[in-house]
Amino acid sequence: MEVCVTLPPRLELAEVPAYARWLESLGVPILHVAETIHDSFLVALLALQATTRSIVRTSMTVAFPRSPMVVAYAARDLLALAPGRFQLGLASQVRGNVVDRFSAAWDRPVPQLEDYLAAVRAAFAAFAGAPLQHHGTHYRLTRMQPYFRPDPVETPPLWTGAVGARMCRLAGRAADGLVVHPTASHPLLLRQRVWPAVRRGAEERTVPGTRPRIIANPFLVTGSGDLHDRAEEVRRELGFLLSTPAYRGVLDVLDEGERADQLAAAAADRDWDRVHGLLDRELLARIVPIAPLEELPGLLGEGYGRLVDGLIMPPPEPSDEARFSTLMDNLGALDLSPGDDPGQPLG
Repeated sequence: MEVCVTLPPRLELAEVPAYARWLESLGVPILHVAETIHDSFLVALLALQATTRSIVRTSMTVAFPRSPMVVAYAARDLLALAPGRFQLGLASQVRGNVVDRFSAAWDRPVPQLEDYLAAVRAAFAAFAGAPLQHHGTHYRLTRMQPYFRPDPVETPPLWTGAVGARMCRLAGRAADGLVVHPTASHPLLLRQRVWPAVRRGAEERTVPGTRPRIIANPFLVTGSGDLHDRAEEVRRELGFLLSTPAYRGVLDVLDEGERADQLAAAAADRDWDRVHGLLDRELLARIVPIAPLEELPGLLGEGYGRLVDGLIMPPPEPSDEARFSTLMDNLGALDLSPGDDPGQPLG
């Protein structure tokens, strides 16, 4: 199983090298880099420079505010720095952020992102000497003079993120990997919604019989000692997220549609105390695995068997580093592989 840990998004750049080295020393094989308050490529650069074994994957770089060629140049440089250790994750973000935070154009995100992935691949082919002739629905790349052509490197695996069925289908059709949003990473949602969409997309791939790798990103409450405070943090964060209609799917599959309606209404009224109260501890336990570090492998193996190729873990507390290192070994030994019939229950 692939085990990933996301670098804390609010780490300052000066803190990234030491933190990345620490995670690698604990046996973390894949480091994920989010894009919230820092440029994901800068964080990835520092993490790659500080490590020697761990793969570094952006999860996710916000695509639409950037030209596909700008992204391809940045990804190419990271691969030249650390051959085989950089993977590129690209996602659309939501309209409000693309338009109002980045002042970028927004159209139909699924076809735009599909064209974006194709444009990035065309750029890497051009770096390797092919004519640059990408005429897509949203992007046109046709000029690559020798002066601007870098030395070729291998095209990185292209990942994307998804919540809904259309973006999952796109991943099935056009991506090398899919990181499922935390609100869509419950086993029931993976089985009932994510995998059917990925399968439909995989049937449309140019290379038949292939599919993207699937990484789930579940909310987890874990650690050592009393987990009450951590559970409370997750409960409040999850209540806020599930009040967004696009993220209510997990409540629907758990027959909690009425609760989803109440959360949305409370959020519309800006009644955040009510939002936090509606997601009680009982419902939290139905959505989120809650267990000490030592019990996680068994719990996750039971819940995610034959559903995913890997999972994302929260970073450990410094006091838990020995237990976390053991957890990395135990999780890495798990075989959750979807196999020939992905998404079907065990047994």
